[in-house]
Amino acid sequence: MSAMEPIRKVNHTGVKEFILLGFGRGLWFQIVPFVMFLVIYIITVLGNTILVLIIRADSHLHTPMYFFLKNLSFLDFCCSSSVAPRAMVSFLAGSKAISYNGCATQFFFITVFLTTEAFLLAVMAYDRYSAICNPLLYPITMSKWVCVQLVAGSYLCGCVNSMVQTGFTFTLNHCGSNEIDNFFCDGPPLVSLSCSDKYVNYLVMFTFCGLIIVSTALIVLISYVYVISTILRIRSAEGRHRAFSTCTSHMMVVTLFYGSTALMYAQPTRLASLFPRKAMSVFYTLFVPMLNPFIYSLRNKEVKDSLRRIVGKKCLKK
Repeated sequence: MSAMEPIRKVNHTGVKEFILLGFGRGLWFQIVPFVMFLVIYIITVLGNTILVLIIRADSHLHTPMYFFLKNLSFLDFCCSSSVAPRAMVSFLAGSKAISYNGCATQFFFITVFLTTEAFLLAVMAYDRYSAICNPLLYPITMSKWVCVQLVAGSYLCGCVNSMVQTGFTFTLNHCGSNEIDNFFCDGPPLVSLSCSDKYVNYLVMFTFCGLIIVSTALIVLISYVYVISTILRIRSAEGRHRAFSTCTSHMMVVTLFYGSTALMYAQPTRLASLFPRKAMSVFYTLFVPMLNPFIYSLRNKEVKDSLRRIVGKKCLKK
């Protein structure tokens, strides 16, 4: 055995598990978060599942826009499921420990789902641009095969970013404190625990996150500049209203998602006191996935009409 081998072994086994501090110790800080997370998670699962089933059941919704929306609901369900159940077990059982491999796995999947959602929201904005600004070319521009490729590309980008982030984060030496000041394994708290030089990791984290947020947000912004300018030229008030109604829901979701993730991963240190990371984590991992299906269903006439048709058919069968 060489002299360097024991050193490497110590570096990789310095921390075998992490402690998720959550919201604090004591019964009050366990029961209240557990109840809140349980209610949010149940609503998230029901809301996104019902929306997916409505889109699958009604042929009127078998369009590119609703194909992307179905995938967005799936991502919201997965993102919430990668955080909420594990956190609830921690609150209820009182055991805040998570294994090193478990932490790496959770971090990997959360990063995959969040990154994929960022790219998917940009794809959805481009879809609205194609539908409103180039309606004659829309069937070709957004064919079924193109839609599948765009969704697959979003997942690919999510996996690449997640592999890079996970690789850089979990090759650091964790030989000191193992307490993560959050309710799940997130990048910034994990990197801050390392006893290695963290400059490269912070550089990679903020560069990748910044590029993803800025590039996808720019696609959304440019798409909607063209969309709004086209809508304003529509002479019919009913036509303008119909066009706006298909875009406002998406714009609300985009604002919630990009606003919270930008404040979480691209904020200067001095803003951390104004927008606490733990509060922002709850918002973009739990609240946004819960709100998205309601934003799309309550503000979308086609979804509400589809729900009425499905319910009407069920009633007639009875």
